[in-house]
Amino acid sequence: MSQPSPPFPGRPESFDEPVLMQLTAPEDAPLRADAARNRARLLEAAARLVEEQGVARLTMEGVACAAAVGKGTVFRRFGDRTGLLMALLDHTEKSFQDAFISGPAPLGPGAPPVERLHAFGCQALRLTAERLDLYLAAEPEVTRRFASAPYRVRFMHVCMLLRQTNPGPDTDIELVAQILMGYLDPALIGHLTRQRGMPAERLEAGWRDLVNRSVGAPPA
Repeated sequence: MSQPSPPFPGRPESFDEPVLMQLTAPEDAPLRADAARNRARLLEAAARLVEEQGVARLTMEGVACAAAVGKGTVFRRFGDRTGLLMALLDHTEKSFQDAFISGPAPLGPGAPPVERLHAFGCQALRLTAERLDLYLAAEPEVTRRFASAPYRVRFMHVCMLLRQTNPGPDTDIELVAQILMGYLDPALIGHLTRQRGMPAERLEAGWRDLVNRSVGAPPA
């Protein structure tokens, strides 16, 4: 069976190391110094409210009040509540991207691909569990979920590592990567940890086992 077409337009089938991508939409032009300061102040206020009250109680009005600006300013900067939440996740996600693209092994380059896959999934599980409410609240609607910037970067990285394991010619890299990515879905992690009470160690062991089975590696 031949390899399927690239999963995203403009991406080569070689699944080279992905480049850093931000969650939030890029600005049309670089922000002025005062605009950048205002954005940082809004995000600081939002982060403080999340820490004090939780994600569910975060509102655009509340952020405006905490930052002592008009509500319209918050809407102009972030668009809507989802845009604000995505901006809050931006720093965490970009730090994670930097770590798995250019950080130290085994998460970054320098380790065998299977070890990097193990490290990637385990770190993604930890990050999501630590900030689960924020990840769930910022989840794009279903029609955009698999085209969002963070998903695309993670997906391409998993594809690249799978290809480096030298799978058989009949292996559908894209579909295997989608299966692995499904394991890291925030809604599933929330269900397993909160509704089922599964400890992090069990989820991480399950990830390593799924990776090994997917690439034909011996069990840990």
